[in-house]
Amino acid sequence: MSLPYKIATLLYGFNAADEVLLMERAQEPNRGLWSPAGGKLHTHTGESPYACACREAGEELGWSLAPGDLRLTGLVAEAGYEGQSHWLMFLFEIKPRLTALPPAHREGRFAFHPRERLGELALPESDRHHIWPLFWRHRGGFFAAACQCLPDGRQIWTVEESAP
Repeated sequence: MSLPYKIATLLYGFNAADEVLLMERAQEPNRGLWSPAGGKLHTHTGESPYACACREAGEELGWSLAPGDLRLTGLVAEAGYEGQSHWLMFLFEIKPRLTALPPAHREGRFAFHPRERLGELALPESDRHHIWPLFWRHRGGFFAAACQCLPDGRQIWTVEESAP
């Protein structure tokens, strides 16, 4: 299917208690749901995924990060997302521990959540059933996964690389 391809980064940040920082999104995609901070690559400038993650950390979290502050944990390719686009997402864990909650802004509001309470949150379904389990299993390692989004709403997930 010929659709535009979007490239994005997601930032998985943790505080000293190992609670994950999530944003309750105020805009699409995933409005009203909790997800990691992040954003789209500026492909028109040739921005790298690491540069994008650092820029998004500054814009959304108010943090100044360098590429060395990030650890690439996973890649997720979603084909035919909502029948409108393909996505390639780079999942980065922020190495330094977050010390404060970022202020809310136009993209949404932030909160820290313990891992065991994530199941109680309104999460995107693909995050709940696929991305979070892959992230936890590969934290400190690496994974690459592909998702084929079907017109009837079903998704077919394939793990293409796994190094827990």
